[in-house]
Amino acid sequence: MSSAVRTPPTKVSWLRRIAFGLVLVVLALVGGTAFRVWQVARDNDRTPADVIVVLGAAQYNGKPSDIFSARLEKARQLYAAGVAKTVVTAGGKKEADNYTEAAAGARWLTQHGVPRSATLAVGEGSDTLRSLRAVAEQVQARGWHTVVLVSDPWHSYRARTMSEDLGLDAWVAPTHSGPIVQERSTQVRYIVRETGALLFYELTKSPADELFDTVLG
Repeated sequence: MSSAVRTPPTKVSWLRRIAFGLVLVVLALVGGTAFRVWQVARDNDRTPADVIVVLGAAQYNGKPSDIFSARLEKARQLYAAGVAKTVVTAGGKKEADNYTEAAAGARWLTQHGVPRSATLAVGEGSDTLRSLRAVAEQVQARGWHTVVLVSDPWHSYRARTMSEDLGLDAWVAPTHSGPIVQERSTQVRYIVRETGALLFYELTKSPADELFDTVLG
């Protein structure tokens, strides 16, 4: 009985195996990141902190958008529950705007029962990373180190990662109301956006907000 003779793998065969392995690694990385974005989005950590930080969103002449209002309402609830004594609002403004996102947010909070003395508006930054850099500088200058971040669920993991890279001890309590969480299609789109933006940040340590807003709309 004759036995089959095994032929050694060719160079092309090895290249195919390597390419297939790389594809599996990329898929695992993307899938794992997407899972963490989804997982952290479900957090609601009310552990007491030095400050509550609300990430900015669109505002219209001082009036927060529905997305921003949902974040601010969650921060108000956390403040009322005694999670922190100070609420920091973050976010700069576009050139033609009269208000920064931070100023509009602080204004909304004072109109809804948070004392003005308990708010700190940090009106710098045109994206998440630059806004958090400005926040970290102001927070650390006051001797504060622990922050609970309030944003949309899918944005929370990236915001927490950036905050920790900036030297803050951060955890998240995202809003679970508002336009972003109402429809399944919107949720999926934002998970895809945040997965890509986080991977871009991890690779480059640069923000990708505008890039992914343009690509995904």
